[in-house]
Amino acid sequence: MCGIAGIVNLRGNAVEPSDISRLTRLIAHRGPLGEGIWFSADRSLAFGHRRLAIIDPGDGGYQPMQSADGRHVIVFNGEIYNFLELRRELEAQGAVFRSESDTEVILAAWQAWREEMLLRFNGMWALAIFDSVTGELFLARDRFGIKPLLYSMSRERFVFASEQRALAHSGLIDASVDMEVARRLLLDAFGIEGSERTLFRQVRRLQGGHCMWLRHGKVSVRRWWRTVDHLPAVPATEAERVDRFRELFQDAVALRMRSDVPIGTCLSGGFDSSAVICTMAAHEQAGMGPRDSAAWRHAFVATFPGASNDERPMAEEAAAWAHVAPTFLEIGQRDALTDLDRILDDLDDVYIGLPSAVWLIYRQLRRHNVTVSLDGHGADELMGAYLQEGQASAFWIRNAAEDLASRSPLARRGVDVLRMLALKRQGVYFLRGGVRDLPAQLPLIAEDDVLPREWGGLNKRLYRMFHSTVLPTILRNFDRLSMAHGVEVRMPFMDWRLVTYTMALPETSKAADGYTKAVARRAMANLMPESIRTARRKVGFNSPMPEWLNGPLAGWTTDLLARPVPAFAELVDDAALRQKVSRLTASKTWDWESVGRIWPYLNMKWMLARYA
Repeated sequence: MCGIAGIVNLRGNAVEPSDISRLTRLIAHRGPLGEGIWFSADRSLAFGHRRLAIIDPGDGGYQPMQSADGRHVIVFNGEIYNFLELRRELEAQGAVFRSESDTEVILAAWQAWREEMLLRFNGMWALAIFDSVTGELFLARDRFGIKPLLYSMSRERFVFASEQRALAHSGLIDASVDMEVARRLLLDAFGIEGSERTLFRQVRRLQGGHCMWLRHGKVSVRRWWRTVDHLPAVPATEAERVDRFRELFQDAVALRMRSDVPIGTCLSGGFDSSAVICTMAAHEQAGMGPRDSAAWRHAFVATFPGASNDERPMAEEAAAWAHVAPTFLEIGQRDALTDLDRILDDLDDVYIGLPSAVWLIYRQLRRHNVTVSLDGHGADELMGAYLQEGQASAFWIRNAAEDLASRSPLARRGVDVLRMLALKRQGVYFLRGGVRDLPAQLPLIAEDDVLPREWGGLNKRLYRMFHSTVLPTILRNFDRLSMAHGVEVRMPFMDWRLVTYTMALPETSKAADGYTKAVARRAMANLMPESIRTARRKVGFNSPMPEWLNGPLAGWTTDLLARPVPAFAELVDDAALRQKVSRLTASKTWDWESVGRIWPYLNMKWMLARYA
């Protein structure tokens, strides 16, 4: 796990050492354990790398790394969890290894299988491989876009990095804001990350499941992974389906416990994180495998005393089941303004809430020298966990709307119009203009995948949330906020084998008898606390935003809205927004609904004040 960067001067002139050094320093937080820089023979290409040593933390894992014959050079961010199995296969074909790192396994796999290696990897990655003989550059991102890869292309150069702000601050590109994207973000905060567009006009995103070639100054992009093309046959009976889910999940957790440094987990007390830590404990009892970290008993719990989203009692129960003594981090009113500007800078995008809790808990891991966390991301979007107690009818209405929207671009546009009208009725729509001025939808990955004809609205909705909208946004947030402290996040629920299997299951395996994640809950019977396994209450891992906006953030929001930001005023009815926020603050009536609708405007104004 690291930060990667690169510059290719397309006119053949030498890359300035100061340029690649500056670009690499801008991602130093992602890899605080060392810097590596490499130049091609003619110096028209340069790679930069910041190291977070997880596998083979000695000298053997340093990057940029050259193949044994010197032909290929790689920079790589991520983990290939099945690297031991791939290494044995490659050794049987004659490969000789000099290190114990998974990076060297990728190089050998590239020389043996080229692009086909991607289908053999079980992991998360963003990588770039340069061929010093042909002068070609290959870049690729993992199936679901867990690890980021941003780039910019001009007549003079091709530049890539692990974060968009590194490109924006590098001095190598025009860092102007794409106002069309900004408008789209304010209508739909989950409608951007699945596209190739970003908030910066000249920065593009290599989408999850895509790879790219830079040949002779021209870029070609190909989608190498479609989940729907890899759906397996599922067992005939529910009991067999549950058994298979359990096998896959347990193996996914076991693979992600491979580490040469201590590992842990962020434990919320909800089903997902509790299932992870309880399965980690079960794996140790069954017998640890090669390269598994014996130092895994580290659980970090964010608690919110007095707030509506505090789950400390459940987290304590899960930790006790796994025989782990948790580390608690109390987050309260005093933390509303703690490092607020730095947190927004590390987020470097627009979201529906202030992610202080996430940022603070990963800082706590780093302070305890735990640099790997196995977390529960992906389970909600995989198995329909947005059904909350008392909201069954709304849940099925959303599924029906998704079924309709999946039929054509015109239908999706209709959903946008309905969204705008609903927000206007609620008094929380502040974009200038009317229906004709609605921001265009951006093409999203997997949006037009041809799904099985027998799928209903729930399966269609989950497929889109997982690949196109909600989950890509969440993955972006957790990558940036964890790597701000040099912490790697691993996600067992996003093992590709588990994902394709669960996607293939019928809807009754996901939502049944008033429960979501039905197959996972059944699979974890007797393997975790029953009170958590069967809990219907759904609480997201969020900062206590209503309490903060009704209290300590009130002055900050007032000051922010009073600042003149011309680019923001072009987009938003600033006066109406100020009036709405003032009423909510004065009456102390901020709630989760109003936070989700209005915070993106505040977040956007902060971003535009910095960049526009």
